[in-house]
Amino acid sequence: MSIPKILAFAGSSRRDSFNKKLVKIAAEGARLAGAEVTYVDFKDLPMPLFDEDLEAEGIPENVKTFKALMKAHQGLLIACPEYNSSITPLLKNAIDWASRPEPGEPGLACFRDKVAVIMSVSPGAFGGLRGLVHVRAILGNIGVLVLPNQKGIAKAHEAFDENGQLKDKQQQQEIHQLGNKLATVIAKLNN
Repeated sequence: MSIPKILAFAGSSRRDSFNKKLVKIAAEGARLAGAEVTYVDFKDLPMPLFDEDLEAEGIPENVKTFKALMKAHQGLLIACPEYNSSITPLLKNAIDWASRPEPGEPGLACFRDKVAVIMSVSPGAFGGLRGLVHVRAILGNIGVLVLPNQKGIAKAHEAFDENGQLKDKQQQQEIHQLGNKLATVIAKLNN
């Protein structure tokens, strides 16, 4: 049986991002289910704003790195901050760059046959759920199978302890389960 490979990231570059903390909890759940998980922080992989003129000059190196990571993994764990009820510009930009084919590469190669789980944590009462609707639509439209399992955590400023874990043990378990579910589905699809 092959080991599921999952790429985990958050659509935020903020140092103390709540969504970075959240996706790391889900990644832990995936690891406990037997997956190999790679965590990427967009702060360490800055990409310019997508522009076809820049693309014509050549795909930026950080974009190439991100695309290679996407292609090397079967699953995506994505924590999605909500900006004004929608997707963050950072996450949309990463998706847009990754969607651009390089010479000899089929269209949307980074997204085809991928399975994803999305989640969010937000200071607001809805926990970022409104933004997840947009992320789900975008990913689904470019060929990603987005599992129905998702979670939004409200009151982000109160949700985490000093170790980056959720204070509410039920929520902690639910986020672990998101990672577990993704690893389980990928394992089943690959056998």
